[in-house]
Amino acid sequence: MSTLPYRSALIIGAGSGISGSLTRRLRAENIPVVIAARNVGKLSALVDETGAIALPVDASDASQTAALFAETDKRIGAPEIVIYNASGRVRGAIAELDAAEVERAVAVSAFGAFHAVQQAARRMIPAAKGAILLTGATAGVKGFALSAPFAMGKFALRGLAQSAARELTPKGIHVAHFVIDGAVRSGQRADPPDAPDSTLDPDAIAQTYIDVLRQQRSAWAWEIELRPWVEKF
Repeated sequence: MSTLPYRSALIIGAGSGISGSLTRRLRAENIPVVIAARNVGKLSALVDETGAIALPVDASDASQTAALFAETDKRIGAPEIVIYNASGRVRGAIAELDAAEVERAVAVSAFGAFHAVQQAARRMIPAAKGAILLTGATAGVKGFALSAPFAMGKFALRGLAQSAARELTPKGIHVAHFVIDGAVRSGQRADPPDAPDSTLDPDAIAQTYIDVLRQQRSAWAWEIELRPWVEKF
């Protein structure tokens, strides 16, 4: 039996990192999980391991997001947890960036999150219950050189989270934004031998998401910052 107050979950922008760790934690709580990405083939190992359901989506497309939620409704019921992990990134000097690529990056990071939050709210408001978790980054509070599109998208995501929290929290819906302030550990990005825990462990990140989902409504957090102990503020 689950120790969480929710019965179903949808993760958009799924992959092997944070989303993979979240999928494992939620499935360990016996919560059915749909994981969605543009390329569902990359999710096959996670599906085999956890029994999650993989569905395709271009998160920046409103009609595809609506279809994803409708299919999720059929497969596991209306999702009571919605986690948005998708983001778009294009690097380069402002004077040289391709405007179409910038538009695409911002559409994935920010406009796609709006589509997801809107679809989630339409289901959660009548039930007066639900949790919407949005994965942000350092770029959402500090824009770096040569990374304007990522900063634009993540700043917008943080604004969406803050606005949605103020609107939806009184309706019984927990909205939380997570500032992932540092590099996330992976098979391609391991800690140096002389600097243990200098990257964020995705399992530790997932644990924090789970802890937020367990929060009692008299003390809900709307934003959490996570950083390795060596990361500078």
